Amino acid sequence: MLPHPLGLFLLVAGAAVLCVSVTTPLHSFRGCAVREFSFVAQKPGCKGLHITTEACWGRCHTWERPIPEPPYIHRHHRVCTYSRIRHMTARLPGCQPNVSALYHYPMALHCHCAACSTQDTECETF
Repeated sequence: MLPHPLGLFLLVAGAAVLCVSVTTPLHSFRGCAVREFSFVAQKPGCKGLHITTEACWGRCHTWERPIPEPPYIHRHHRVCTYSRIRHMTARLPGCQPNVSALYHYPMALHCHCAACSTQDTECETF
């Protein structure tokens, strides 16, 4: 069976080894790269804070192969994920006295196509 691309994955992560040229149409880009990403950091007891960081972004090839015994299919799913990160910390505003204002998040230094690890990534399938 030929490899087929997975859907788009966006994972909070930092600096690029592979850059996507401004002239490259994003809908046709294949591979894994670092891209700017913004989100609102939130936790109970604090106000939200808008953070701009770097994230892994892209499409990776994957494949499935039928096998004669259960589970009848062998899956090899790869996603665009961190290969190196920098740990970042932000201070959330308006926190209640008993709540720590510190918010920790990763910033990618390099991204690659690899098996999804639930230790640092939300592994979702479409």
